Amino acid sequence: MSEPTDKILVLDFGSQYTQLIARRIREEQVYSEIQPYNYPIEKILAFHPKGIVYSGGPSSVYEEGAPVSSRELFDLGIPILGICYGLQLIAMQMGGKVAHSDRREYGPAVIKILKEDKLFSGFEDASEEERRVWMSHGDRVEELPDGFEILARTDNSPVCAVRHREKPIWGLQFHPEVHHTARGKEIIRNFIFSICGCKPSWTMQSFVTQSVAAIKEEVGNAKVIGAVSGGVDSTVMAALVGEAVGNNFYPIFVNNGVLRKNEAEEVVHLYRNQLHLNLIYHDATDRFLDALKGVIDPEEKRKIIGRTFIDVFVHEAEKIEGVEFLAQGTLYPDVIESVSFKGPSATIKSHHNVGGLPEVMPLKLVEPLRELFKDEVRLVGKVLDLPDSILGRHPFPGPGLAIRMLDDVTPEKLETLREADAIVTEEIRKAGWYDKIWQVFPVLLPIKTVGVMGDERTYEQVIVIRAVHSVDGMTADWVRLPYDLMARLSNRIINEVKGVNRVVYDISSKPPSTIEWE
Repeated sequence: MSEPTDKILVLDFGSQYTQLIARRIREEQVYSEIQPYNYPIEKILAFHPKGIVYSGGPSSVYEEGAPVSSRELFDLGIPILGICYGLQLIAMQMGGKVAHSDRREYGPAVIKILKEDKLFSGFEDASEEERRVWMSHGDRVEELPDGFEILARTDNSPVCAVRHREKPIWGLQFHPEVHHTARGKEIIRNFIFSICGCKPSWTMQSFVTQSVAAIKEEVGNAKVIGAVSGGVDSTVMAALVGEAVGNNFYPIFVNNGVLRKNEAEEVVHLYRNQLHLNLIYHDATDRFLDALKGVIDPEEKRKIIGRTFIDVFVHEAEKIEGVEFLAQGTLYPDVIESVSFKGPSATIKSHHNVGGLPEVMPLKLVEPLRELFKDEVRLVGKVLDLPDSILGRHPFPGPGLAIRMLDDVTPEKLETLREADAIVTEEIRKAGWYDKIWQVFPVLLPIKTVGVMGDERTYEQVIVIRAVHSVDGMTADWVRLPYDLMARLSNRIINEVKGVNRVVYDISSKPPSTIEWE
């Protein structure tokens, strides 16, 4: 969508940390893009990278089918930084020797810097704690290729950081991109600025300016439709497209009947009165609940909600004449997932909230956020002056409350869960915890327990409260909420939500548990 001046290409060899590399580079306001390890050289040259990073990976460089990039990259004159597997691949391809280590390294180690180099600029007087790095490897470089020299070592890795004496090639056995490496950001900064000569030109203000101009040029006077939910991604997308094409953009909001308390009214107000967009609102509650009647399996719930949503959306969209474009809130992680390190995929994954729409409605796609990570989307929202209530909103699943009740979906159960959810949100906000955590929500269990209210014995439902800390939802830890806050949550839910006589707290982390219960 936008075209930043200085760019770093990250070649993915399958590391669990590959996205982190790109994120760390972008944090320095330099654009980075991830492509599979076998990305064609002609496309690399067309991308015009100022530098290339080889990611780590789970393979051994000598095993059959191990990912291998072209050796021609070493002769392009573009600075290269190999990380972990990336270092081992460079060593092997250039004539060195890589072998299984007698002692695998997983966890912290302390590097000893042996030679001055731009990569370690500023580390001259670094303490032992500042030289702490994160290792995750079973192989190591045993013999360096000709032309290389060692920059740093650890007790277990004699070859921990290297450079070529003549070519702009560096390698690290450790992972500078993870936060466990004390000064990893500085190492990445040294590579992209001191070695690659990049300038910090990737800002969200420039992204907005360039994106709005690009959408105007692409769409012209044509009409655009898009599905919106009131969540961060679709709202930022809608604000960008609306800024570009004005009244020719028609966001469509479908009430699927499994939203939170007052959510539909709040979304309608936001889009019409604050964003001043041509919102089309369709309340399809009865249709969704009829389709969900008696369904317990969570995957079946998802499929039903997805199919029904598409039917309703298409019905509303067909009422608008002259539509040529479909806007989607696709994010960069969605794009990356569709292009695995094993090679480019033929198709790009559809955004999870509107999956299937491009197939049903063969319109031209507008995806203004497809270059961005989630935290960058929030920054774009700030540039567009979107309210904090939207930008700081906790993640909410597409199937809504339907997968937060481990049973069939009924109006009565939805009412119970909505009331509990409203209490949880209100109390968490009041206590100042909402912006400190990734997500908090109640789950309605399909069991009843004995209780006593007044002089009467009760046999009523159970609510579970789930609160987690996370950065990206890939891993999560349960939140240690204060006891007095937990007590207020329990007391209010039991006293105010009809049919609930017990509240429990989920203390499971991810892994092994997931964040949502279904």
